[in-house]
Amino acid sequence: MRLATIKLLGMEIAAIITEKGAVPVSLVSERLNKNWSRDLFEIIEKGQLDEMKDWYENGGKKEIEKLEFIPKEKVKYGPLYRRPRKIWGIGLNYVEHASDLAEKAPDEEPASFMKPDTAIIGHKDAIKIPVQSEKTTAESELGVIIGKVCKEVEREDWLSYVAGFTTVIDVTAEDILRKNPRYLTRAKSFDTFFSFGPVLVTPDEIEDVLKLRVATVKNGEIYAQNTVSNMKFPPDFLVSFHSKVMTLLPGDIISTGTPRAVQINDGDTVECWIDGFEPLINNVIDLKARK
Repeated sequence: MRLATIKLLGMEIAAIITEKGAVPVSLVSERLNKNWSRDLFEIIEKGQLDEMKDWYENGGKKEIEKLEFIPKEKVKYGPLYRRPRKIWGIGLNYVEHASDLAEKAPDEEPASFMKPDTAIIGHKDAIKIPVQSEKTTAESELGVIIGKVCKEVEREDWLSYVAGFTTVIDVTAEDILRKNPRYLTRAKSFDTFFSFGPVLVTPDEIEDVLKLRVATVKNGEIYAQNTVSNMKFPPDFLVSFHSKVMTLLPGDIISTGTPRAVQINDGDTVECWIDGFEPLINNVIDLKARK
């Protein structure tokens, strides 16, 4: 099942994404006598996603085909949601990316950091390079979305706590970071520095997460790509590890690391490509150039 937040009549509402386009969840509830939230974060938070998946897999997919839909080419996406309780980022999770920063990849524990929800943007929103930075980079990543309260979870149980996966573009003011690694939070936290969506893909749609290929794409050219299996700390480890640091909550996001970061400049377009996912696309504006 694929879900998104779409922009419709001045609102951002949850929708089910089909091969034809988007069907608002509110329309499904109205026509098919369901009581699901029109907000994607609430669907996850209230535990409605499992019920929706069961319905979808047991006849709902055919029922939804009879409803009105917004054609794919006319769908305008927002970020999946705007107020997660936590966003975890994972640095240097591929050896190749560590070499970009002249850093050694962590051996025993992931290099984790947190980002604020004020950094969130969505598909086709602009990444804004701040006036404080002369070198800003973008990084394509696989995002893991937590679906249930998650504490002290073991690796073999991780998937039962996952609502789904999505595409992420994480952004870093790299020149600020290079001044001092203690500046990581500042370098990662400017407005527009976390794009995610456009679509949440539930685990049943993915045959093997480890086989997914993640690519950072700039101006239509693949800059770097790698496979999730080549992560030093794969998604099951990350969910387990962080659940033993703090309680993870529905809607929390773990952005699992990038194959490689690419420097972005005014006028560029950066994309995250992951096998089987809709691409996440953002254009770039340098605030210094637009004064």
